[in-house]
Amino acid sequence: MNNIKVVIPARYGSSRLEGKPLLEINGKPIFWHVFQRCLEADIECSDIIIATDDERIFRKANELELPVIMTRNDHESGTDRINEVSQTLKWEENTLVINVQGDEPLIPPSLIRQVINFASDNSQYPITTAVTPINVLDDYNNPNVVKAILGLDGRALYFTRSASPFNRDNPTDISLSYRHIGIYTYRVNALSVFCSYPEAPLEKYEKLEQLRALSNGIAIGSCIYHGELPHGVDTYEDYQITKNKMEY
Repeated sequence: MNNIKVVIPARYGSSRLEGKPLLEINGKPIFWHVFQRCLEADIECSDIIIATDDERIFRKANELELPVIMTRNDHESGTDRINEVSQTLKWEENTLVINVQGDEPLIPPSLIRQVINFASDNSQYPITTAVTPINVLDDYNNPNVVKAILGLDGRALYFTRSASPFNRDNPTDISLSYRHIGIYTYRVNALSVFCSYPEAPLEKYEKLEQLRALSNGIAIGSCIYHGELPHGVDTYEDYQITKNKMEY
C-alpha cells in the first residue's frame, strides 16, 4: 500500500510537562527525533507531517525544514488534530494515516513498520493499533497501564485500566493480558466518522479515546509487538531518563 501518511501531533500545552515538544536532546527538539524514527521506518519525508497548535513549534519545525501544519488549539484529542490535517490536505478516503505520538523519541521504527504492514494486510479494520504482552503482575494491576482484550483474530474487544482479563481459577495468570501501545492507523473515511461522534460514556468513564470507536461499532485490529518498548516523555523525569539514554 503506497498511500500512507504519518502525522506527529506536537502540542505545546501539557498538564505534566508544558512545552515538551521543544525540549532538546543532542541539540534537537523531541519532535525532531520522532520524525527521524519515522524516516528509519522507511517512510518518505514528504509523507510525514508535524501537526501543532503552537507558533513556537511551528517556527522550529520550519527552521529544521520539517513538513509542518498549524491546527486549531481547541481539539479534544490528538485524533481530532489528525482529522483536521487530513481534511485540510484533502487526503483520499483510502489513505492510511498513522498517528505517531510526538513525545516518543525512542519509538522503535520496527513497531511503526509492523503497524503499517498489519493495517495494509488487514483492510477489514478501519482502525488498527498495537499491543504487547504483559509479563509483570504490577503492570497488570496498574491502572496507568491500559490493557487490551483481544479476540482470536486480533480484533480488540475492549480496552480498560482494570486488571483484565481475569483468570477466576488462577488470579496470578496474566498470559492473556496485553498492554496497549498508543500508536494508531486510520483509514481517512474512518477517521472522519470517528471524529463526528461525541464522547462516548465508556470513553468518558475510563478516559480512553479508543472506546469511542468500539462504542459506535468501529472495529479496531491489534497487532502484537514483541520488541523492547521504551517509555515516552510524560514528565521532566522521563525527559532526563530519555536524554541520558540518547546522549552521544
